[in-house]
Amino acid sequence: MIKNTSHINPLENEAIYIFREVVAQFEKPVLLFSGGKDSITLVRLAQKAFYPSKIPFPLLHIDTGHNFPETIAFRDKLIKELGLELIVRNVQDSIDQGKVKEESGRYSSRNVLQTTTLLDAIEEFKFDACIGGARRDEEKARAKERMFSIRDDFGQWDEKNQRPELFDMLNGQIELGQNVRVFPISNWTELDVWSYIEKEQIEIPSIYFAHLRKTFIRDGMIWTNDDAIVFRDEEEEVKERLIRFRTVGDMSCTAAVLSAASDISSVVQEIRESTISERGARIDDKRSEAAMEKRKQHGYF
Repeated sequence: MIKNTSHINPLENEAIYIFREVVAQFEKPVLLFSGGKDSITLVRLAQKAFYPSKIPFPLLHIDTGHNFPETIAFRDKLIKELGLELIVRNVQDSIDQGKVKEESGRYSSRNVLQTTTLLDAIEEFKFDACIGGARRDEEKARAKERMFSIRDDFGQWDEKNQRPELFDMLNGQIELGQNVRVFPISNWTELDVWSYIEKEQIEIPSIYFAHLRKTFIRDGMIWTNDDAIVFRDEEEEVKERLIRFRTVGDMSCTAAVLSAASDISSVVQEIRESTISERGARIDDKRSEAAMEKRKQHGYF
């Protein structure tokens, strides 16, 4: 049974308005696509914003090479079904070119490395507006963002120099070399996104639903056992557990949660009752008190 989602309509209308403003104000926008629930929701909103025409900009995926296989399979399926243009740029190329250095050890991740690959892609294609699925409820640094968030010609974000956005007036004026990060679902919560997915009957990767998976416990968190990517100490015992993922990042930095939620309605109910943020399962946010803010200052999305 679908719960009351009447509050979703204003959020949907706001997001559609933002999409249309992006196309009206910028020459080369792009939608940053990860294959996660937020970027999938953005695709649906973009479809609605420009229907019956096709989405008038490409999707860009910064592939770290450490993605969950289910996410990549879903990405390719969605692109084919909707006839969308997809640009993929790989972090491995940035490593091979000596632009970034691979981390090692039990907490190694490519999450920080993808910033360089992203900035290179923005420069390569001269994108002036990058649309993403960040939300203000996710993390305190993201709560500081505007709908149109300016990045300088080095891709950097200045959290102390944010434009006012009064009366839904979105200012897309930028200087040569600057670009804007755009957040159409900034005012949404995790529950809003799931409620919208339920209401719209949007297909999402199976990884978001309960499934049996070989995992191990580290620091009280549940990690997938992929020895080719995820570092595991010999004493960390592998067991099969019924789990799902609330957020989808790299295998090396995204932990699972114990769950029996096997469909969208049960996921929505689980989120309603949860007292822990979805970002609580992202080890990359725990590197320091200001981990996300520092990454954003250097160009991370």
